[in-house]
Amino acid sequence: MGTVLSISPATKKAIDAVDDKGDKSLKRPSMFVSLSWKKLVASSAKKSAKKVTPNPNPPCAQVAQRNSDNIRKSHQIEERKQRAPIPVPVPTVPTQNHNNKPPAVQKQGSSSPSAVSPRRIVIQASTGELLRCLGDFVCRRCYKLKELNSGEVILWFRNIDRTLLLQGWQDQGFITPANVVFVYLLCEATLDERVASAAELQGAFQTCLYLAYSYMGNEISYPLKPFMIEANKDVFWETSLGIIERLSGKMLRLNADPHFFTEVFQELKSQRDCGEANLDR
Repeated sequence: MGTVLSISPATKKAIDAVDDKGDKSLKRPSMFVSLSWKKLVASSAKKSAKKVTPNPNPPCAQVAQRNSDNIRKSHQIEERKQRAPIPVPVPTVPTQNHNNKPPAVQKQGSSSPSAVSPRRIVIQASTGELLRCLGDFVCRRCYKLKELNSGEVILWFRNIDRTLLLQGWQDQGFITPANVVFVYLLCEATLDERVASAAELQGAFQTCLYLAYSYMGNEISYPLKPFMIEANKDVFWETSLGIIERLSGKMLRLNADPHFFTEVFQELKSQRDCGEANLDR
């Protein structure tokens, strides 16, 4: 015989209630997970907000602050420089003291006679005047040549300079006051009063001109033909080497020492013969 199970309405309700409870109990974990995720996100957002600190000073404010700091540092450096000691020149002490007395130290700004600088000597002369002085010197040195005059000596000089210009050996004339002084230095030590003829004198004079052009001229080299004549052809190079050997030091000194140049200049200017006609050009 089979067993018959009968369910009353009340029992059915109880079973339905149990089923509802089971469904509700199954749905609760999902709510719990959803709420827990929201809390986790919210807490992480709060932590990140606490860790990130916004820059209190915008870029412009930082630049202004750095500029002010640099200005303050530069002012401090300038103040240190101003407070630094100023170097004072040490007076020169003589190497020898014969009186065994301490050297007197001169104070700055004193007006003692020893502090006065030496007086500058200013001398002036035109090219024509110096040429005339050179011609007068040659005539006075070679006094045995009675027919020689200073104008003839000047023409020897001018003709060579003009020939070099016309033939294209130089772009500008050589005859200047400084170069005339240089020629005088060579002639004064070379020309001899024992010269017997005007041709011999011209050869020696033009040898001095060749060395002057070679030393003081603007060009690299000059031809021999305008300077060399038949009367001096055999002794031209011998005379040239002799002048170089004897006067090389003075030639260098004339360009390096202004005082020496002034001495030679004054010596040349004093050779002017006032008794002859003026041939300045």
